[in-house]
Amino acid sequence: MLDFLDAHIRAQRERVITLQRDLVAIPALGPTNGGQGEKEKAEYLLRLLHSMGIDQVEEIPAPDNDVDCGFRPNVAAVVPGRDASRTFWVISHTDIVPPGDLELWTSPPYELRVDGDLIHGRGVEDNHQGIVASLLVAEALIAAGEPPAINFGMLFVADEETASSKGLDYILNHRRDLFGPRDLILIPDFGSASGELVEVAEKSLFWVKFSVYGKQCHASTPQKGVNTLVAASDLIMRLRSLYTRFGAQDPLFFPPGSTFEATKKEANVPNINTIPGLDVFYLDCRVLVQYSLDEIGTALDEICAEVVQDHGVRVEWDVVQEVRAAPATPVESPIVRRMLAAIRAVHDNNPSPMGIGGGTVASFLRRLGIPTVVWSTLLGTAHQPNEHSSIKNTLADAQVMARVLCMEDEQ
Repeated sequence: MLDFLDAHIRAQRERVITLQRDLVAIPALGPTNGGQGEKEKAEYLLRLLHSMGIDQVEEIPAPDNDVDCGFRPNVAAVVPGRDASRTFWVISHTDIVPPGDLELWTSPPYELRVDGDLIHGRGVEDNHQGIVASLLVAEALIAAGEPPAINFGMLFVADEETASSKGLDYILNHRRDLFGPRDLILIPDFGSASGELVEVAEKSLFWVKFSVYGKQCHASTPQKGVNTLVAASDLIMRLRSLYTRFGAQDPLFFPPGSTFEATKKEANVPNINTIPGLDVFYLDCRVLVQYSLDEIGTALDEICAEVVQDHGVRVEWDVVQEVRAAPATPVESPIVRRMLAAIRAVHDNNPSPMGIGGGTVASFLRRLGIPTVVWSTLLGTAHQPNEHSSIKNTLADAQVMARVLCMEDEQ
C-alpha cells in the first residue's frame, strides 16, 4: 500500500497548486487581527471532505461573540483504518496573519503566484502547507481503495495565531475523548528547510514589562531630577546576569541555554533637553524547563532592588505573557520513532529530535501527557511579506505522513 500512496502523492503537483490557490483566496483572520474568523475556509474544507467521500467528519464550533457568525469553526475528519481504536492525527490551523504593508508584496497576497517550485501568497506556508499535505494523504488513501492499518485523522483548528482558546485548547477542554492513549500526533507548523528539525520540546516563555520611575527635569539641571534612562540602562545590563544565574545547558535545544533579552523600548520624552522621569522596556525570556518561572521572578526582584538602591528610582515589573513549558515528548515514543524513520526514507538526511525557544500548540497536548511532534519541511517565510512555500516540500511532507501511517512501531 505504501508504494501506491507514495507514487500517487508524487504525481500531485497540480493538485497542490489548485488547493493552495483556493485556500489563499479565502482570508481567515481572527477578530484580533481585524477579521471574521475561519468560517468561510472551514466551509470550503467541509465541502472538499464530503466530495472526497469522507463520511467521518465532525464540526466542533467554539462560541465567539467577536465574530458575526458567533463561533470559530474546528473540523475533524477521519479516514477509517482496520484498527479503529488508533488514529494518526495531523493537526493544522486554518487562520492566518494579516499581510501587513502591501507595498512590500510583489504580488497580491490573496492571489496565488506560481514561480517554478515556489508558490507565493499569505498562508501558503503557515499553515496551508500542512493542510494540503494532509489532504493529499487522504486523497491517496481513498484512491488506494483499501483502509490503512490505523485511522488517518485530520484536525483543522481555528485561532492558532491568537492563543488557541477557540481552537485546539477549546477542543481539548470539550472533546478530550477525540484522542486515544495510543494515537500518534503530528503538528506540521514548524521546521527547517532540510527537514531535519523534529521538534519535541519547548522552553517556557516569560515576557516582562519594566517601568522605571524617577523625576523629570531640564537636562541642564540634572541635580533636580532622577534620570530613569540611566537607571533603566543599568537595569538592562544587570539583567544579563540571568544568563549566569540560570546557566544550565540542554543539548536538545539550540541555543542550548535559557535566553534573557531586552527587546522593546517605549518612548520617554519627545525632546533632547529633558531628563526622563519614566522609562519602560521589555524583557523576552525563554527558560529551560528545569527552572520555574517563580525562580526567575525572585531574581528579577533582587536585581531591581539593587537598581533602586543605587539610583534612587522606583522599579515595577509586570508579566505580559507567561507560558510554562510542558513536559517534552519522549524521544523513544512511537510518534518520534516513526517520524525519524519516515523523514530519513523520504529526504535521505539525518533528522534529530530538538527543542525550540518558541511556543506551539503542541504544549496543550503535552501538558495532558499526549506525545506530540511538531515538524514540516519549511522555508521559514511565515508572517513575512511575499510568504512562499515549496511544492516539492509539500509533496515530501505528504510522503512522510503516509510512511508514518503505514509503519509499525518497532521501526
